[in-house]
Amino acid sequence: MPADTDRSRRTAPRPRTTAPPAGRPLGARLRDNPVTRFRRRVQRAWDRPLTAYYVIAGSSVLLIVLGLIMVYSSSMVYAINKGLGSSYFFSKQLVAALVGGVLLVIAARMPVKLHRALAYPIIVGSVALMALVQVPGVGQEINGNTNWISLGGPFQIQPSEFGKLALVLWGADLLARKQERRLLTQWKHLLVPLVPAAFMLLGLIMLGGDMGTAVILTAILFGLLWIAGAPTRLFASVLAVAAAIGALLIWTSPNRMARLSCLGATDAGPADICLQPLHGSYALASGGLFGSGLGAGVEKWGQLPEAHTDFIFAVTGEELGLAGTLSVLALFAALGYAGIRVAGRTEDPFVRYAAGGVITWIMAQAVINVGAVLGLLPIAGVPLPLFSYGGSALLPAMAAIGLLIAFARADPAARAALDTRLPGRKRAAVRWNTMRRRARGRSSGER
Repeated sequence: MPADTDRSRRTAPRPRTTAPPAGRPLGARLRDNPVTRFRRRVQRAWDRPLTAYYVIAGSSVLLIVLGLIMVYSSSMVYAINKGLGSSYFFSKQLVAALVGGVLLVIAARMPVKLHRALAYPIIVGSVALMALVQVPGVGQEINGNTNWISLGGPFQIQPSEFGKLALVLWGADLLARKQERRLLTQWKHLLVPLVPAAFMLLGLIMLGGDMGTAVILTAILFGLLWIAGAPTRLFASVLAVAAAIGALLIWTSPNRMARLSCLGATDAGPADICLQPLHGSYALASGGLFGSGLGAGVEKWGQLPEAHTDFIFAVTGEELGLAGTLSVLALFAALGYAGIRVAGRTEDPFVRYAAGGVITWIMAQAVINVGAVLGLLPIAGVPLPLFSYGGSALLPAMAAIGLLIAFARADPAARAALDTRLPGRKRAAVRWNTMRRRARGRSSGER
């Protein structure tokens, strides 16, 4: 073989057997996708210790503030027709919101042990007030329901609204104590005395004819049983009994039967029995995407009854449009999801039951109210929580939000995150107090 041929073979480049990579691997490209990056950022933000704390506080404040605005817009025409000032109902709601704000702050700052200690006094006081309503001359009748007590002047109180908070606190404390003693595996300890006490509250409420509040109280009861892990058979049995009693109460009341018959109604019907849900649908339909403008709604000028209470969501849809109603629903969804996170991440059984009971109460009441406005559920006469007019409904709801904030703050990771945000002197005081408590906890022989 010639020498030049052998040299050319040695110096010639070898052919490539594989093509160079066209770019980064597919998995890396998918991980750098903008949607994936955004999802990771949201997940990291949601996993922060104080996220639930801020979401509960922020969504609640926004609901209350927007509710005050809509109370003024939806009630001014009604107030003028009654010979009152245009801001009459707004002023009363503002006073209730300020008092409720004080309750919220106090409840948020109270330790969990103090909340448990107050459970029995609150339920005893609620039962006493609900029984007092049935005393002739004391209880007042409004819209066919005798569930009110006058406080003098224009102020009244509805004790059954405070019964919701009482059942949440007392039921959570009861179930937590039974769980600590490992008694919840027995069905009798799941039912007694929780179910009889709840039925006693329901009986006092139904004596006044307020079935809407009774439905919310029943939802709280089932929420507590569900969180406690009641067996499906037991849960279904209690649910069947409650459904049978509810059906009997509806069937024996012409007013409730009339409300049931208005589902899907397209006209007012005889004696205008379906006037309210019909005009609620008109208000939502005329709002469009962004509404007619704040204060520019027409249904509140006499066509829509209870525009500032039970049907304030319809006025919101008319004046703020689909964007406004979806914003309200998004705030409720955020509040509910944050509350579920608080209940799901705690190791304290009382916190789990109480947080679950509060979220069941707020979400069930919101669903029933919005469902009635949309014509999907019968009108139950319950306000939209934190949003509708009514101090008796607003005060316990804001106290319940304070409970959720206190539970979110009680999480160890959230406490540590809050301590790091304190000013230098306060952080030093926190560390010093912690060291003192640890020193007092040592035995005399420890070093």
